Amino acid sequence: MPQSHRIAVLPGDGIGPEVMDEALKILDAVSRQHGFNVERETFLVGGAAIDATGGPLPADTVKGCEAAEAILFGSVGGPKWESLPPDIQPERGALLPLRKHFGLYANLRPGVCHPNLTHASPVKNELIPNGFNVLCVRELTGGVYFGQPKGREERNGEPVAFDTMIYAKSEIVRIAKVAFEAAMGRDKRLCSVDKANVLATSVLWRETVTEVAKDYPEVTLSHLYVDNAAMQLVRRPDSFDVLVTENLFGDILSDEMAMISGSLGMLPSASLGKSTDGGLNFGLYEPSGGSAPDIAGQGIANPIAQILSLSMLLRYSLGQATAAEAIDAAVEKAIAAGFRTGDIFTGAPGETKVGTSAMGDAILENLPS
Repeated sequence: MPQSHRIAVLPGDGIGPEVMDEALKILDAVSRQHGFNVERETFLVGGAAIDATGGPLPADTVKGCEAAEAILFGSVGGPKWESLPPDIQPERGALLPLRKHFGLYANLRPGVCHPNLTHASPVKNELIPNGFNVLCVRELTGGVYFGQPKGREERNGEPVAFDTMIYAKSEIVRIAKVAFEAAMGRDKRLCSVDKANVLATSVLWRETVTEVAKDYPEVTLSHLYVDNAAMQLVRRPDSFDVLVTENLFGDILSDEMAMISGSLGMLPSASLGKSTDGGLNFGLYEPSGGSAPDIAGQGIANPIAQILSLSMLLRYSLGQATAAEAIDAAVEKAIAAGFRTGDIFTGAPGETKVGTSAMGDAILENLPS
């Protein structure tokens, strides 16, 4: 009997449904080729859910996700819903509650610049002749985004706003272990990013990561202050292997990584939490870019980030590493063959400009038969 899996599909808004179609096309092919079944059910989320139900995260969507092994997420948001109260806008009212509900505390975000796409990076090409491949491991459910108290009040006759940055040692330990395990499967180099010269939370962060490192003697651990890390990512991105950092710093640095990689349309991400058996394998997988409402419906969006998010889902949540590797290789081959959506097209010799569906087809054709 072939293995059977179940996932929840949340296409969302903007280009989300378009790029999701391409990912599901790839899923159908690799599941057939590698002998497993994936049952999937599609649910509303974000602006599409607001239009249909009045809220960005319907109860049926949450129940469907609870019944699944993983969530394949598209993108949410757009100008249509920007005037709504902040708590029910698509991004804040759907994505953050999903992360909190499922305890998705570990965000894995690769920053990859393929050797054939160094021209698309704003980093000087002579600094990255072979491209680069960096993994950012970001703590996702703690820090200043979730710390209490937070709010606004009046003091001495003027408005004052405040947020609290707080971390428990146990939160740092668990994300550090994720990062060290990731480094063990790569080049065994881990850089921990903090601001220990200023912040008490960062002092605890550095102490704790250094303590966890004793369990991973094969991994070379280094530390950087976040401002220096931001500079070094621009100056020499290929010197990094794995980065680990707290929520706010990770939010900023992972976006910087996306920019220097050349296009948000290329980069996937995984937000992981513990499943019922205790393993770190339940996750929400999504492209790093947004819903891009300015190009929605035109058939020109880059589907690679969504397709690579599927690859991460297969690897981390479904245990289908061979199928994931096949997808990754097919993407590489399609890029090497010169296929380019508009965001990575330069008109150089050998490039072929294609739309969303044609890029999906090119990847499909490069899957091992």
